[in-house]
Amino acid sequence: MGDHISYKQIRNRECDFIVSYRFFSLEEGGRETSPTQGYRSDFMYSGDENIKQLWMIWPEFLDSENNVILDKSTPVPIFGKAKMWILNESLHEIHAERIKIGLKGYFVEGPRKTAECEVIQIVHLNLK
Repeated sequence: MGDHISYKQIRNRECDFIVSYRFFSLEEGGRETSPTQGYRSDFMYSGDENIKQLWMIWPEFLDSENNVILDKSTPVPIFGKAKMWILNESLHEIHAERIKIGLKGYFVEGPRKTAECEVIQIVHLNLK
């Protein structure tokens, strides 16, 4: 499967923001298996459940020492921190107005919420 190449290296910049996250258990409607690094869920703002908007904001998971996990063969922790990357740079302004410390959101796969998250740090998002 190989090692993960950090999005910082690919995109030549810092992430947009950082979240703390917790994947839902199967009983809560979560995934049957834990994802690995490279998981390409989407992001949903809390309160936007009735809006059918795909934002293309991907997580990049961190280990317990806040380093990007490079091993793509091992499941990521059920809870922890993730760097978040807005792929559509033309939407940075919209997200810069919405993303704030303490904002709640979700990792989603289509209409299904797989994890809850909270913004804990703004990094590159407000630098535009």
